Amino acid sequence: MRKLTIIVSIFCLSIVFSSNTIAQQLHTPVQFELIGSSYSGKKIDLGELKGKTILISFYSAGCAVCARDLKLMREFYRDNNHKNFVLIGVNLDKTKPEFDLYTQIVSASIPKNQQFPLMWRGNAESIKGFGTLNTDPTHFLIQADGNLSLKREGTLKAEDWDNLWESLNF
Repeated sequence: MRKLTIIVSIFCLSIVFSSNTIAQQLHTPVQFELIGSSYSGKKIDLGELKGKTILISFYSAGCAVCARDLKLMREFYRDNNHKNFVLIGVNLDKTKPEFDLYTQIVSASIPKNQQFPLMWRGNAESIKGFGTLNTDPTHFLIQADGNLSLKREGTLKAEDWDNLWESLNF
């Protein structure tokens, strides 16, 4: 019985410590590259966005957690896109028809002031430095100074939104 308690305790501690690595507060220079076109044909190039706070979200159209985060991101974008803030969604669906259907729904049902650039990974000229994306969604927050301040695998937490908000207001 004692052995089982120790094993369960170690397992629980490993979950706690692994969740801390999932939300990495990095503050390190960014070596990412993201070049391509949004579904509307707008050019996307991280290299041209220096000096802006950038939230990049990798998501899938059928992911319920992604849908929740995307709704919150649209609202945040609506209220803050004039503050030197850029939001880019990179769709991870395996086929383009899935992405095309999703963008048609977004275009028809989401107000224009909440529509941020979305690109399908298959249309990207270059996606480098983001590593293996094991979780839907995965978010990267790049500060205006070029440092990566957050990598979140899974849903954005309240403190992530607070950090993003603070980065735009100071």
